[in-house]
Amino acid sequence: MEDKDNSPPTERKRGSGVKRVYDVLRDEILELALPPGTPVDEVQLAERFGMSRTPIREALVRLAGEGLVETLPNRSTMVSNIDFLNLNTFFDAITLMYRVTTRLAAQKHSAADLDRIRDLQEKYAQTVASQDALGMIAANREFHAAIAKAGRNPYYHSLMIRLLDDGRRLLRLYYQSFDDRLPERYVDEHAQIIDAIARGDVEAADRLARVHADQIVAQIQRLLATDARQHPAL
Repeated sequence: MEDKDNSPPTERKRGSGVKRVYDVLRDEILELALPPGTPVDEVQLAERFGMSRTPIREALVRLAGEGLVETLPNRSTMVSNIDFLNLNTFFDAITLMYRVTTRLAAQKHSAADLDRIRDLQEKYAQTVASQDALGMIAANREFHAAIAKAGRNPYYHSLMIRLLDDGRRLLRLYYQSFDDRLPERYVDEHAQIIDAIARGDVEAADRLARVHADQIVAQIQRLLATDARQHPAL
């Protein structure tokens, strides 16, 4: 039987409007087209998208829930800053979670988990081949989230998702440092991780996850160090 949407037309329209605003602003923030600290004005957005402020506000609430925008004490909104001063704590946390969740996945995964992870790896490889940076970010998030879910620890899974979401703009910088032409060997790292999980090789899974995280962190640190030398006043 075909499902029917019985909601009023105005409600459906508003829902689609919220999604449109959310999708466009999210992509612009992740692409750094809207840099950290950029003011976000509801009135200007309503004019830009040709809609009322209600769906604009709902989209901003959704973006705020993902940490991409924040509301200031004066009730204005801006694109969230990246906390460059405390990046080492973020790097420590995400490296640890890569290792922990991949270890657990090697121990506790199901056949369905492996199918899902392999499907996401194929999607990721396709986005890399097409140099689709936003696609890479989304597929990478889903890939590592699926590994965390396969570990059967909901606390680790939710923490991993939070870290992956917090790191999306850093990952954009990472791909940007390769001009969005990610070397194939980094795609192969995902395949090696899947192989270790499939074999149930906990130690190999841990080691490969650590290597994978370390090279991402090192590349971002090199990029930021280069920027600091080129723009010492920043």
